[in-house]
Amino acid sequence: MEKTSYKHKFINHEEGFTFCEAIAEAKRCLNCKKPLCRTGCPISNNIPEFIHALSEGNIGEASKIIAERSNLPAVCGRVCPHERQCEGSCILNRKGEGIKIGKLERFIADRDGDFNLVNIVPGSQDKGLVGVIGSGPAGLTVAGDLAKAGFQVKVFDNQPEPGGVLMYGIPDFRLPKEVVRREVNRLKKLGIEFKNLVTVGENLTIDEMFKEGYDAIFIGTGNSSSKTLPVDGNDLPGVIQATDFLQKVEIANSEDKSTEDIINSEDEVIIVGGGNTAMDAARTAVRLGAKRVTIVYRRRCEDMPALKSEIEAAREEGVEIFDKHGPVCILGTDKVTGMATVERRYDEDSNQVVDTDRRKDFPATKILLAIGQRPNELIASTTEGIVVDDYGFIKTRENPYGMTNRQGVFSGGDIVNGPATVVLAMKDAQKVAKGIARYVEAKKLMEA
Repeated sequence: MEKTSYKHKFINHEEGFTFCEAIAEAKRCLNCKKPLCRTGCPISNNIPEFIHALSEGNIGEASKIIAERSNLPAVCGRVCPHERQCEGSCILNRKGEGIKIGKLERFIADRDGDFNLVNIVPGSQDKGLVGVIGSGPAGLTVAGDLAKAGFQVKVFDNQPEPGGVLMYGIPDFRLPKEVVRREVNRLKKLGIEFKNLVTVGENLTIDEMFKEGYDAIFIGTGNSSSKTLPVDGNDLPGVIQATDFLQKVEIANSEDKSTEDIINSEDEVIIVGGGNTAMDAARTAVRLGAKRVTIVYRRRCEDMPALKSEIEAAREEGVEIFDKHGPVCILGTDKVTGMATVERRYDEDSNQVVDTDRRKDFPATKILLAIGQRPNELIASTTEGIVVDDYGFIKTRENPYGMTNRQGVFSGGDIVNGPATVVLAMKDAQKVAKGIARYVEAKKLMEA
């Protein structure tokens, strides 16, 4: 049987700029004295500066400027919600002519990756030893910032390859895996050591890490546990967490294996949810050849947290979206056969979406749940002094920023603040990296 892979069915990623297109776009920048684009960037990237360097053809200088604030430019250039952040804040956007900042960042990062324009020199690694648990956006940011600051950093992850959600949670058509590997390899050149297939809390504990000589430890494992739909039938075969689905597909494609047992041409697929994960799952199901793909969302389309561009892309690829439909139960006896919903309406007086008396059943062989995630509590449950709130999110301090109730143990990103975008996890992680550096410096002074 011929292998089914979405890589053979679609153009998987938006075309980037050519050299001439990138220079022309960069020259459109007004180089504002008060750059709103930088204000709109969560990590305060030096946007006008790197665009100006690019406009003069100096890609290497542009890459150096980006590296001052970001360890993952090729990732951010592809998956950041630019329309809500830097590009949405661009003054030219008021006329619908905003600078394509994301594509410019992507162009610079890709050219640097292709030609090694910037020589990466490892730091001294003499300021202390820091362990990083989790290699997603937060973990990679902390690791990169501390390595640049002269720390020895070792990153632990339970997956076969580093990258976390970047590698296993975002589909290849939005973020090619060779791009993630390239970003990780750049970090390795800083002297960062990656230890994969290690589950902290099972194979190794934080207590054991401290005994091995770590000065500080960062927990950045994100939100790896998915929420369950609280309706009858949610345990039927065919009900799948969207994050698990995306991970299985990415692993199958990376290993060049068939995806027929995940989704096939006979499947009618329903995705419950309205965020970017829901759109990713829907578009992936389409690529795997599903017979029909439907998104069911309990609020209005305009209330969906997904980017408008992602919603439009899903529709263009044949995904049907039914808003104002609330799941009532999942139908089936031995396996999923459909989902019953209540039709809802928007009440202008209360500004709420409310239930009606009407019902609608959707046929389905697979139901993918994309209704939110929460932290896996393995590390917190196996480590004394890690305090979590009622939802499992780790509690941290403001000073030093990111430290938990356990001395020397820090945390940040989604496992502290809840599910968010890649760049928001990076923003928090940058602050935590500074907190770790200050803590270790003070610790060394006290030990001297």
